[in-house]
Amino acid sequence: MASSNISLGMIAFLLRKLFYGFFVLVLVIILISSVIYLAPVDPARLTFGQRSDAKTVEAKREKLGLDQPLYVQLGSYLNDLSPLSKIKIADEQELPYEYLSLLTFSESKMVLKWPYLRESFQTGRSVSAVLREAIPKTIILAFSAIGIAMLIGIPLGVMASLKPNSLFDNSAVVLSVIGFSVPSYVSAMILALVFGYLLHDYTGLETQGAIFDLDDLGDERYFWKNLILPAIALGIRPVAIITQLTRSAMLDVLSQDFIRTAKAKGLSKFKVVFKHALRNAMNPVTTAISGWFASLLAGAFFVENVFRFNGLGQLTVNAMLTYDIPVVLGAVLFTASIFVLINILVDVLYAYLDPRVTVS
Repeated sequence: MASSNISLGMIAFLLRKLFYGFFVLVLVIILISSVIYLAPVDPARLTFGQRSDAKTVEAKREKLGLDQPLYVQLGSYLNDLSPLSKIKIADEQELPYEYLSLLTFSESKMVLKWPYLRESFQTGRSVSAVLREAIPKTIILAFSAIGIAMLIGIPLGVMASLKPNSLFDNSAVVLSVIGFSVPSYVSAMILALVFGYLLHDYTGLETQGAIFDLDDLGDERYFWKNLILPAIALGIRPVAIITQLTRSAMLDVLSQDFIRTAKAKGLSKFKVVFKHALRNAMNPVTTAISGWFASLLAGAFFVENVFRFNGLGQLTVNAMLTYDIPVVLGAVLFTASIFVLINILVDVLYAYLDPRVTVS
């Protein structure tokens, strides 16, 4: 009976969080779309350049729907994004996506489809296809960076908490403050200059390059060495914050009564520290890791541009420079979705890591 209540409570919790997440995504799309569409820039003219004539530009604006009022453009975009959409029967043959008809009215249909992110203004390619090429590179980079941060930051924080006010503890705190104070793009430029340029003959690392790239014969290859410097540059700041949070949380937990009770029972120091103390100290660390991972996965804009990594960050920056609205909105939607999903996952992990936390 208890397990049934727990499962029902978890389902209700997840449904409530998903509803809030959906509401957040709608607000993000409305706000970002309004800012972009109201900006004094003409995307239609950018697709042709400055030498295009007025009639050609106006025809392009009409084709892209940029001649419509803002509320019409927002409504049309949300309709394209929604899995449950309304389409006009007269436009049925021109739709660029497949769908399943649910209800038919006199001049329109209610259909079920995958969210449609439209096509790039600059290249004419599907935004979904463009994102599918960029996102895997950023996912690999984000996992590598946060993995480095966890492997270094958590052990450093634990060791510093076991020897408070010692030389090791003070050194770890000072280094973490320095690491957090240095912006990631500065670390990226220093690493690229030192290890990719000055020491290139010894390291074999490049100043720029993606992990999926074309070789001299035009074949796609994996260049895993191009992942090393961007991952380290992105991982430096998370290492610093994870070290500090782990240290402070461990110091707080190690002073609790249940730790003294565990020591009094004769448990080994390893079990006391890692089985009892570290698990109860992981809540703030989990929050930091999830937040940083969401940020990295959403797009390490400056670092990717320094190393020409061709991930989501560089794609978004290039789209903003050329005012490619569908690509920018697609990247923003992916970013917001990642933050929403990771926040839900963290709330569930809280209940698992800390018995004092319940989903209710």
